[in-house]
Amino acid sequence: MDTQVLTTIDSTSIGRLQQRGMIAAVIGLVVGAAGVLMDRSQLAPSILIGFWFCTGLSLGSLALLMLQHMTGGQWGLVSRRIYEAGARLLPFSLLLFIPVVVLAPQLYLWARPEGREVHAIAFRGNYQTVMWFVIRAAIYYAIWMFCMWNLDRWSLAQDRGEVAITEADTRRFRVISAPGLLAYVLSMSLAAIDWGMSLDPQWYSTIYGLIQVVGQGLNALAFGVAVLAMLSPREPMNHVVRASNFHDLGKLILALVMLYAYFSFSQFLIIWAGNLPEEIPYYLERMRNGWQPVTIFLVFGHFFLPFCILLSRDLKRRPHLLARVAWFIVGIRLLTDLWLIAPAFNQSGMPISLANVGIPLCFAGVWVWLFAQQLAKRPLVPVNDPYFKDMLLHGHEGGH
Repeated sequence: MDTQVLTTIDSTSIGRLQQRGMIAAVIGLVVGAAGVLMDRSQLAPSILIGFWFCTGLSLGSLALLMLQHMTGGQWGLVSRRIYEAGARLLPFSLLLFIPVVVLAPQLYLWARPEGREVHAIAFRGNYQTVMWFVIRAAIYYAIWMFCMWNLDRWSLAQDRGEVAITEADTRRFRVISAPGLLAYVLSMSLAAIDWGMSLDPQWYSTIYGLIQVVGQGLNALAFGVAVLAMLSPREPMNHVVRASNFHDLGKLILALVMLYAYFSFSQFLIIWAGNLPEEIPYYLERMRNGWQPVTIFLVFGHFFLPFCILLSRDLKRRPHLLARVAWFIVGIRLLTDLWLIAPAFNQSGMPISLANVGIPLCFAGVWVWLFAQQLAKRPLVPVNDPYFKDMLLHGHEGGH
């Protein structure tokens, strides 16, 4: 196949995605501003929700990128550029972390002087202070950006034909990805405790971090499938992407949907059965004060509905239908992040404020706009990757 065709960048589809991101950002800004004017106390938690969602997309993209380098597979070769572009937005996540630090006293009880009177916070000593909160975050971001930067610069050099053009030299990607995946799971588990679980200093769960890791992977995978479906009808992806690739990606989404549901239900069942006074309130406040319909909707929307739909082999092989499911999952993931954070602040009246919806939507729209910019900077397929060339060769032979 002509290399010039494969290096074509689909500016039409990418431009349409960028436009949608901008529209979402503007709508979110208007709605969020109205919400803050109505209740200024919702500004800090809404920023945290938006930060959590955008960080999940970037880190999920990085994790899937490292997973693809480790495992191979056509699903990753055709979507690699999408996850590289998503991972390159980690600096945007770091930028969003700044207001979280500034607003920490409004978000976290342990960041306020009266928090020292709570036994659970006093017991942790200096670990739960703003200074160590920032130091740990700096370590997390250093790990993640080190992995992202190395994988990205080697990928760019591969496009120029300088490195990783033989199967033996692609080992460099795995040397980073293998320890990188382990470091990501460990560091994100600790970050989840700092950023999310510590909103309630009395509550804890040993599986909370792992649930967030799986959720981030599911979110990034669903977003990647939706973008790939948008790109697939046009050059160069119409020469590369096949129904079998979407089938594989659909099965992977189904697997992560089931894994997330399994971990989440395990956490709920153990806490509910234990019935301990420091643990039960976490779920009680998400079943009262108007949150019960949201919780029920998440149970069906995050598991039962996508599970039943994705059992269909025919649907997984039809990009436009799979894309609709994928966008739905991205929306559900945003609602899930809201459900994780907002109940700690909205315990009376309307469970979800306008700011809780608008500000995260604005951040997500900016993230998509920046993502489209990054995606347009490189060829949409790794043309010099030896495994990609192998895939094209076997696909060509299979077509005859």
